Amino acid sequence: MSKTLLLHLKPRHNPKPKAPKYFPIDIHVNKIINEVCEILYTQSHWEETVETRLSEEEIVPSEIAHQVLDKIHNPELGLKFFDWVSNRPYGSPPVDSSAFSSLLKLLAKYRVFSEVEKVLEWMKREGKCPTPEAVDVMVKAYSDCGLVDRALELYYFAIKTMDMVPCVLALNSLLYGLVKKGRTASAMRIYSEVISKKDHNENCCLDNYSTSILVKGLCKEGEVEKAVKLIENRWGRGCIPNIVFYNILVDGYCKRGDVKKAYSLFKELKLKGFLPTVETYGAMINGFCKEGNFENVDRLLIEMGARGLVVNTFVYNNIIDAKYKHGHVVEAIGTVRMMIDGGCQPDIVTYNTLISMTCRNGEVQEAEKLLEQARNRALVLNKFSFTPLIHLHCKEGNFDRASSLLVEMTECGNKPDLLTYGALLHGLVIAGQVDAALSVRDKMMERGVSPDAGIYNVLMSGFCKEGKLSVAKQLLAEMLSHNLLPDAYIYATLVDGLVRSGDLDEAKKLFEEMIERGINPGLVGYNAMIKDKMVKRNISPDEFTYSTVIDGFIKHQCLDDALMMFGQMIKRNCTPNVVTYTSLINGLFQIGNLVGAEKVFREMQLNGLLPNVVTYSSLIGSFCKEGKLRKAACYFDQMLISKCIPNDITFHILVKGFSESLPSAISDPKNCSQEEKSMFLDFYGHMILDNWCPRTATYTSILVCLCLRVLG
Repeated sequence: MSKTLLLHLKPRHNPKPKAPKYFPIDIHVNKIINEVCEILYTQSHWEETVETRLSEEEIVPSEIAHQVLDKIHNPELGLKFFDWVSNRPYGSPPVDSSAFSSLLKLLAKYRVFSEVEKVLEWMKREGKCPTPEAVDVMVKAYSDCGLVDRALELYYFAIKTMDMVPCVLALNSLLYGLVKKGRTASAMRIYSEVISKKDHNENCCLDNYSTSILVKGLCKEGEVEKAVKLIENRWGRGCIPNIVFYNILVDGYCKRGDVKKAYSLFKELKLKGFLPTVETYGAMINGFCKEGNFENVDRLLIEMGARGLVVNTFVYNNIIDAKYKHGHVVEAIGTVRMMIDGGCQPDIVTYNTLISMTCRNGEVQEAEKLLEQARNRALVLNKFSFTPLIHLHCKEGNFDRASSLLVEMTECGNKPDLLTYGALLHGLVIAGQVDAALSVRDKMMERGVSPDAGIYNVLMSGFCKEGKLSVAKQLLAEMLSHNLLPDAYIYATLVDGLVRSGDLDEAKKLFEEMIERGINPGLVGYNAMIKDKMVKRNISPDEFTYSTVIDGFIKHQCLDDALMMFGQMIKRNCTPNVVTYTSLINGLFQIGNLVGAEKVFREMQLNGLLPNVVTYSSLIGSFCKEGKLRKAACYFDQMLISKCIPNDITFHILVKGFSESLPSAISDPKNCSQEEKSMFLDFYGHMILDNWCPRTATYTSILVCLCLRVLG
């Protein structure tokens, strides 16, 4: 018997020995308890019967309450019984902690958490504490239901108040729940705490599964090296090497994109005598699939066959999908036949992938055969089975077949959604049937499916291409009335269409509307707006348009183009605004030209423009990023002096910059020039000298400066 198993068999505590009971009495008491349970289950008004039966045996109900509750499998009945026992006549012995704990176990097992909390509160008032077993059940129940925060509270309650660690099953549920929620760091902290406890108490234990949960969580976050180190540290100490660990690590490396390390580990496990499983091969094949290395995929498939392992549907689906994405030709019907011959049954994912692939290649007959096969194999067809075919038939102008597929899809219990209607509309627009597409949109709305921005964008794009700008503008107005924003491409298409049709005033108006709504026009929009014909007709872009164009170039990291546009703006006597200067400052910071950025900032001030919160936040953030904390602090002071109110972004930048940098990064304030004096920095420096942590010192300095500069 393993040491780990022996640990499970040891008592959680060392209770004082009780006087032995005679074996016949135990059997008799157990018989009475079973009779009570039978009465509870079979009689609606059981109180008097139970009272009489226990009186005959001279048994006080509270003495056997916990044993009765342990045998009841109905939380409602358990609550009624407990309530009856606890409300006995005055002078009757009260229910003890074991009865409370048995009730907690019953309620937690059946997930009646509201009542669990009431019982815990009751016990707190009575000064009673749940048994370790009750805590185990509660921690596991809360964890299994995803209520990990409450499970954590109970875990720490057990640690701090009861000086006990929950059992391994409860711990594993808690660890798994935390990792599933993406809280691997919290799971790791508990894991380390339990190990620390184990060093002082041999009854505290973890098992292989505990470690594998943490390993999987670390791999999921891409921290495969940490996972490897964890296994190495725990090797032989409650962690026995097995293929499961290798599978998790191989999969972790592959998902991170490090297929070379995964393959090295794959070879290592075989050298150490471990036999790869279907999961091991599946993870490795998936890694090679992502790289497009189908030569190694084929070699591993042959190796699996030689070892008598059957390739499962999941692995085949990954291979088919990867070949499709990497542009390889996949003979769809032949692939299905090969899977079936190899003992692997294709599922609906297999067929959906192949249908999508054949439709993308325009092979409508092949796609129809696949759909028919899936139907004949009694697979549950879904929207992904029909949507590609509907789109393809519309594209080819076969609207009758597309409509019949839509009807069949509905009859299969799949209500057409935005994805399906989107495919139908897109196909109609591509085929030039924009009026028919508009009719489908109307029917879609009649059936309670509201079009999203994508549907409107497809329709407007189609009407713009057909030169029907009035309809496109009408759709735009309708779209905006539903608080849906068109994308930049649609705006740009409309602007370009208006320019081409000679409606320049409307084009300029629409362009400005796009900017006001915070939509980046993109280069297509800029090219549509700034055309020679606009300049020739004396409809020149204003400072708002130029600022937007400059900002667009900066966001596309085209600083030279932005500076060239800035030069044109000045030549045309168009005065730059705050947005213009702020965009240029950001662009200069992007290439590390801090001196140039400050020069533009001073030029903006000389021209009588007041920097806004975005300007100051950009300056503060960039200097923090470069470690020039004194500069950042000075600009924060300037911001407050100018009565420019910081926002959440400003505060976040300051706190991050100062709390993550060493205090020594700030030079002695006595040795700085008058221009570099900073109230913020003075307060911060004093607090650091007083051994405050940088983060707290930063928050406090911000608060002091706000009070003195803004509120004062």
